[in-house]
Amino acid sequence: MNSALKILVDILREPSILVALIALVGLLSQRKKLPDIIKGTTKTFVGFLVISAGAGILQNALAPFGDMFQQAFHVKGVVPNNEAIVAMALTKYGSSTALIMFFGMIANILIARFTRFKYIFLTGHHTLYMACMIAVILSVAGFTSGPLIIMGAIVLGIIMSLSPAILQPFMRKLTGNDNVALGHFSGVGYAVSGLVGKAVAGKKPVSTEKINFPKGLGFLRDSTVSIALTMAVIYVIVALFAGPSYIQENLSNGQNYIVFSLIQAGMFAAGVFVILAGVRLVLAEIVPAFKGISTKMVPNAKPALDVPIIYPYAPNAVLIGFFSSFVGGIVSMLILTFSGGVIILPGVVPHFFTGAAAGVFGNATGGIRGSIIGSFVNGIIISFLPVFLMPVLGDLGFANSTFSDADFGIAGIFLGSLANYGGKVAIIIGILVVLALMFIFSVRKKTKDNNTKIEA
Repeated sequence: MNSALKILVDILREPSILVALIALVGLLSQRKKLPDIIKGTTKTFVGFLVISAGAGILQNALAPFGDMFQQAFHVKGVVPNNEAIVAMALTKYGSSTALIMFFGMIANILIARFTRFKYIFLTGHHTLYMACMIAVILSVAGFTSGPLIIMGAIVLGIIMSLSPAILQPFMRKLTGNDNVALGHFSGVGYAVSGLVGKAVAGKKPVSTEKINFPKGLGFLRDSTVSIALTMAVIYVIVALFAGPSYIQENLSNGQNYIVFSLIQAGMFAAGVFVILAGVRLVLAEIVPAFKGISTKMVPNAKPALDVPIIYPYAPNAVLIGFFSSFVGGIVSMLILTFSGGVIILPGVVPHFFTGAAAGVFGNATGGIRGSIIGSFVNGIIISFLPVFLMPVLGDLGFANSTFSDADFGIAGIFLGSLANYGGKVAIIIGILVVLALMFIFSVRKKTKDNNTKIEA
């Protein structure tokens, strides 16, 4: 990858810079005073850095847990992890990934401008990961040079528009407004969790945030305390199975294995706390700033932001969702083991981020029951989709990792199936059909809305 493309990727993949630029443009278009522009842009920039810092703390705390789990229960297989698979793929597909990412973001804006899918996807690292997967699959299918970039950009723009759209009904129910969307490529898993929650809700669903603790356990109402204590118990149990020698020799630099486990549990809780603080900071600035973009460039557009933005709406569901999704991953691993196929190990990082969100959506529609069952189903989805995705990734499919989140599986399997069915022609026709359907839906929706206004 040459230096210009590397700079482009570095800018576009960094949410803090990308969203700060969006906020800046939005505030300028509203002709805000200079102090307000500086304040809004800076707070958005810093807020996203806070979220990224919290996510980093979480991942650092979860990484040894995954190693301990594999050692404790002696399981080996493929661990879905977006960062790992993309790092391998970029060595060969770096240039095409960067160009698909850049023009895909333009395609997303154009789709938002001329259709009813008014979502601007602003999660830079997920955009990079999806662009990378698309580059791999289209290259395996035989696309090269210009056609690879053009078709890849259109595919990326479509996915960036459809993923938030699928989730928006659930976002409205969760947030109580229509101001912001979710930009995270596990939308299918979250939507399924919301639907499952609705199906199992019962007559009077009780929210995870209204769990009645005994009076003596009232301190557990504080999400930071409950997360830290719960994770401490889980870490220590897994550490006991993994054994002190393994942990002290391979993970803790000689620190006592119980002390190490307790510190990692505390770091996990700290990461969640930091993320929640960053989310509040960003949402207070980006939504008002984005109105300027909506008014001038894409009327009624909504910013689609990274998954942590929904965690503050149900912190208890975040923890419940993580555990339920992870259990779903373990159940799936056992099924795959007995079936004799590829074994997908439950990756702790994807199960936390997607499971937590699935738990929040399941809770929004079905309370505690919806949170548990919805996120459990999410865990099964993100365990089985990689099995069918790996064969369409060419040589990369034989790596010891693969893409983890649901939308990667759905999009990759769709493109790969088209390629296997009819090669490049089938892919081109399939993509154009999806794009045409989006425009047809937009026209029909506009006509229906106009007729409703006339009748009113």
